[in-house]
Amino acid sequence: MTSHEDQTLTAVAGLTVGHWTDREAATGCTVVLCAGEGAVAGVDVRGSAPGTRETDLLAPLNLIDRIHAVLLTGGSAFGLDAAGGVMRWLEERHLGCEMGVCRVPLVSAAVLFDLGVGRADVRPDAAAGYAACEAASTAAVTRGSVGAGTGATVGKVLGFERATKGGLGSAAVRLGSGVVVAALAAVNAGGDVIDPARDEVVAGARGDDGGYVRAARLLHDMALRAPGENTTLAVVATDAALTKVQATKMAQMAHDGLARVIDPVHTMYDGDTVFALATGASDVSLDVNVAGAVAAHVLAEAVVDAVLAADSLAGVPAASDVRGRGTPS
Repeated sequence: MTSHEDQTLTAVAGLTVGHWTDREAATGCTVVLCAGEGAVAGVDVRGSAPGTRETDLLAPLNLIDRIHAVLLTGGSAFGLDAAGGVMRWLEERHLGCEMGVCRVPLVSAAVLFDLGVGRADVRPDAAAGYAACEAASTAAVTRGSVGAGTGATVGKVLGFERATKGGLGSAAVRLGSGVVVAALAAVNAGGDVIDPARDEVVAGARGDDGGYVRAARLLHDMALRAPGENTTLAVVATDAALTKVQATKMAQMAHDGLARVIDPVHTMYDGDTVFALATGASDVSLDVNVAGAVAAHVLAEAVVDAVLAADSLAGVPAASDVRGRGTPS
């Protein structure tokens, strides 16, 4: 697990990121905390098997436009319990939506399925969410087999025994105007992760020779059913000021980044979800078309980063242990 200076989500002013990781159980969670009164937020869910919390409030027609944290977590639906710990941490610091009698922290969350790796009876809970908040900082995000990416796997079309380790990745870019656009991704895809520049599998299903095969081709040629233990979760963010509608559009366009590097993606067996945050910490405006296009680019980079930064865990080999073994077909 390594870090990139100023090339991760924390390059966006107003955001901090923290992890809780249980490597023995192969699970964890990652929290993105929004400073002050929160960040304008949007969401777009493309996978057909999502596990989410407080996503309806992000619909453009609904009242609230700012949230105080986003939680990405393992543990399938059980992992949503971790959001309670994030709420408690925020409440203790008097952060949240002012309701007169108290402040109510607004925490949106989404889960991925990692119960097939490590221990299925250990899942992120409220204590884990609280611990992730305690660990949050503006330091460059630690990537790899950590946080929500701890138990993540990719390329499960031939089963877990042929999968490769997924993980958590991040990327950021500073535009000529000075605005930062960044992404964070927990990659637990059923499909393969593809390097679009070379059209090569960088992590995915492994064939008999130990090298990669193409999941999409197997699904086509062998009529295999995609396994149901998937989902890629992401946060894209900018320090520009966006409206709630624009943040929603940014999340929508960012899904193009997933489609560029994960094949297949957005299936009935995925819960692919992208959150978008705009902190407004920069005084520079940003056209929403640029925001969405750049978000798609950095999210694609974050997905590839996730699998390249991961290390082997719970018997699942990392991409660094597979590369060069066999030829992708």
